[in-house]
Amino acid sequence: MKILRGLWNRPLPALQGCALTIGNFDGVHRGHQAMLALLQNEARHRRVPTCAMTFEPHPRDFFAALHRKPELAPARIATLRDKLEELERCGVERCVVLPFNQRLAALPPQAFIENILVRALGVKYVLVGDDFRFGAQRAGDYAMLDAAGERLGFDVARMQSYEVHGIRVSSSAVREALAAGDMERAAALLGRPYAISGHVVHGRKLGRQLAESRPGAGDGFRTLNLRFSHWKPAASGIFAVRVHGLGTQVLDGVANLGVRPSIDPNDVNGGRVLLETHCLDWPAGLSANLPGGEAYGKIIRVELLHKLHDELKYDGLDALTRGIAKDCDDARAFFTSLHTQTHRQTTRDRI
Repeated sequence: MKILRGLWNRPLPALQGCALTIGNFDGVHRGHQAMLALLQNEARHRRVPTCAMTFEPHPRDFFAALHRKPELAPARIATLRDKLEELERCGVERCVVLPFNQRLAALPPQAFIENILVRALGVKYVLVGDDFRFGAQRAGDYAMLDAAGERLGFDVARMQSYEVHGIRVSSSAVREALAAGDMERAAALLGRPYAISGHVVHGRKLGRQLAESRPGAGDGFRTLNLRFSHWKPAASGIFAVRVHGLGTQVLDGVANLGVRPSIDPNDVNGGRVLLETHCLDWPAGLSANLPGGEAYGKIIRVELLHKLHDELKYDGLDALTRGIAKDCDDARAFFTSLHTQTHRQTTRDRI
């Protein structure tokens, strides 16, 4: 997928003649996926590439900062990296990432249509959601876009809400499920387990110093650390997880997503939101196959399958060690139950 960043009023040869959809696409949930499938079909009939336009930061983030009201900012489901990867997985060939700033916020709807959609992108088809608004003061709507399409020579369509078991699929619904720790519901809305990916970064190495209460593990609770690039993640707490990207094996683990209240906020990660994952079992020789004997810099994906509890503040490292050990035991119990359910389902399917 080709990614283009910026705001233009000049033709972009790489995008001339595209079929376009516009949105924030936070989470790229099943409603987004249905829209992208329709976009692909329309693009194929017109023999033009598919293109998605999205915004960074989220427009509500921009206005929350502008008015100094952080409570107005939505919790973020996905990082930009994960959003772009999911868009590509859904068959999007081009993605335009527009910086949502004062210039874009003040752009009149008609200028947005003429300068960006027509002049820069050369759209032949535009697909939007049923609640789509655009331009300064959100003054642009579907009727305005449709009328402009008739005048300027591009087709316009809108897609109605997508429902699963009578529930409207939306980024807000996914956020609600994640906030409640209902990972099964979140997965049903997303069409896949909720996951976060990124480069493994350095932490304080504190996990290696904690006394390990379980026999057979000699390196403490070492963790794989990923930065979550937004200050307000939709999910937080302690989770049973699965780790992809460390060789060919998928590893069970336990992870903390949040700000680590038991740790000094002035640590090496500056109080940023981290996903810290401890693998329950490190296969023998695995670390030897990683660059420099470690995972730093490697891109991994962590699926958050089951929430164990919210973040807790522990009084001292001994209490923290005991808490992590219990989380590991609870995660192991979850995976044992999961494997048992999978085995029973496989047996029933065979019968």
